[in-house]
Amino acid sequence: MVDSKTTQAVESLAAEIGENIYIDVAKWHLYLSDAHLHTTVAEKVYPLLENDELSEDKVIDILREISVSLGGGRKDVPLLELLPMQCQMNLLDLLEEFQKR
Repeated sequence: MVDSKTTQAVESLAAEIGENIYIDVAKWHLYLSDAHLHTTVAEKVYPLLENDELSEDKVIDILREISVSLGGGRKDVPLLELLPMQCQMNLLDLLEEFQKR
């Protein structure tokens, strides 16, 4: 059974990620909420926050594992490859701030 407090925390984290982190495709910024990826990212990184295991390497590994389907499924690309470096850093900052709260 999932703890409702945990569910609420993941939803809150997902909202922050969705509003602030984007992928860059041909200089278009597609926010993770619009791409329906914010909840996936939040669900995968939340255990790092909960267990006090947050590190850049672990977040990078998670971003590398999340596959983004392009061209109607013709190609899959790791989310890591679609995030500009600044967004990766912003995500880490966001996660650190979220963990402090």
